[in-house]
Amino acid sequence: MEDLSPLTSPRRLAVLISGEGTNLQALIDAQNTPSLPNTRIVLVLSNRKNARGLIRASTASPPIPTAYLGLQPFLKSNPGKTREDYDLEVARIVIRAKPDAVVCAGWMHIVSERFLDVLKGVRVLEGEEVLAREVPVINIHPALFGQFDGTHAVERGFEAFQKGEVDELGVMVHRVVKEVDRGEPLIQKRVEVMKGETIDVYEERLHKVEWEIIVEATRIVLAEVLPPLSSDSSSSHN
Repeated sequence: MEDLSPLTSPRRLAVLISGEGTNLQALIDAQNTPSLPNTRIVLVLSNRKNARGLIRASTASPPIPTAYLGLQPFLKSNPGKTREDYDLEVARIVIRAKPDAVVCAGWMHIVSERFLDVLKGVRVLEGEEVLAREVPVINIHPALFGQFDGTHAVERGFEAFQKGEVDELGVMVHRVVKEVDRGEPLIQKRVEVMKGETIDVYEERLHKVEWEIIVEATRIVLAEVLPPLSSDSSSSHN
């Protein structure tokens, strides 16, 4: 049902990151294996210049194209432009890579409705082609659905558990919508947490689960977008 291997064109992924890139590494390791067959990462985009994930991409075999676009540098070099303009420029970089799906793998920037409108094909950027179809966007979040939305979810969740305010913690990969961390979960898994342990021990356990489910969720979302955008016939579209 989710067999991607018969396709002639590799599935194309764009990955957005901000930091260390361990979730990205899980995707790099999984591409073209039984876990994520016939799949190629075609872009890694960071909003932080020194993100180690950029090095992981450029030193992969074969090297993965990378891009950097930071919010503050963009605003400084484009007087009068806004955060919304930045989001549209990020969308432009992404769609030029012609991905079949976009994975936010530790992307520390709230994805705006304008960005999503471009990926849905609702908004066409000046000078860019009309998308043949919607490009789905998914995100990994270190909490169960509806539990700890937004930033510092790991710390907030761990503290709440140690105080007895919640009795379980976990991680999910969800579809990205304009409401932060409120999109439909593709996968969510509980992560074991123990009273009295340190947050570092818990985080190590959580990351291992993240690396598994980001690959599983990417496979699921790619199976939904047949045929690959990169092989769609453009003759039937304006």
